[in-house]
Amino acid sequence: MTKTKIDWADMTWNPVTGCLHECKYCYAKKQTKRFEGYDPDISSVDKIRHYGDLYDLTHYPMHRETKKGRLVAAPYPFGFLPTFHRYRLGEPAKLKKPQNIFVCSMADLFGDWVPDEWIADVFEACNAAPWHNYMFLTKHPARFKSLGFPKYPARPSAPWFGFSAANQQQLSDMVLDAQWLPHNTFISLEPLFGPVDLNRIEPTGKDAYLDLLIGKRSWFMGGDTNGKRLRWVIIGAETGNRKGKVIPERRWVQDIVDRCCKAGVPVFLKNSLAEIWGEPLIQEVPW
Repeated sequence: MTKTKIDWADMTWNPVTGCLHECKYCYAKKQTKRFEGYDPDISSVDKIRHYGDLYDLTHYPMHRETKKGRLVAAPYPFGFLPTFHRYRLGEPAKLKKPQNIFVCSMADLFGDWVPDEWIADVFEACNAAPWHNYMFLTKHPARFKSLGFPKYPARPSAPWFGFSAANQQQLSDMVLDAQWLPHNTFISLEPLFGPVDLNRIEPTGKDAYLDLLIGKRSWFMGGDTNGKRLRWVIIGAETGNRKGKVIPERRWVQDIVDRCCKAGVPVFLKNSLAEIWGEPLIQEVPW
């Protein structure tokens, strides 16, 4: 668990790392390459449970030796392959001051390759330290429903469940599933690759409008479906120097901000938008 430069969180906590999405703009995969691998001579292989592309470290980390000869825990011993670091589960309980914790910033905890047991163990660790705000972000909001999150006997006191989309089509593909999410639901439009209309859903093969509209107010723009509504929108630009990098247009951001303000939904512009938006940045949080 470490302090983070991510604008909207205090800490990141990665009991699970790695992902199989293969997003071309993924910052996490690039960062992982800098610190991947371990030294087999100083790391006991009996700590590892391995099946398929998944690695489960039981109680202790693998280790690696730095260029200066220091022995350190290997943060990504198997690169960007999904890895469960069980020895990290107790970290939130050690922090007595309440924090806003981004859970699994270096993974998608709800990817369809992640075993249910891993997710349940992470939830249990959150339950053991309920004074924190836990923020989850995924490209698989349907996984919350398939897990039946309320079945767990104890729940974090302030969980925030978000889903990530880069354009209108990705948003449309996820939103019907996201409606099921518990009441603290947010969207991360990062990296923003095009204009996004929060009042419009692209054709998805379902009657999206019948599902989304409650009276004359949509779920996006402040409608309420038994306490399930959109609570927060985060917007950010792609970082790094990837070939083909997309620079958002200011009007894309302005349209989202205007719609959020009209609906009373807090909006948070990440620092990556400073040159596009100008100062001051709008950085609202819902708590």
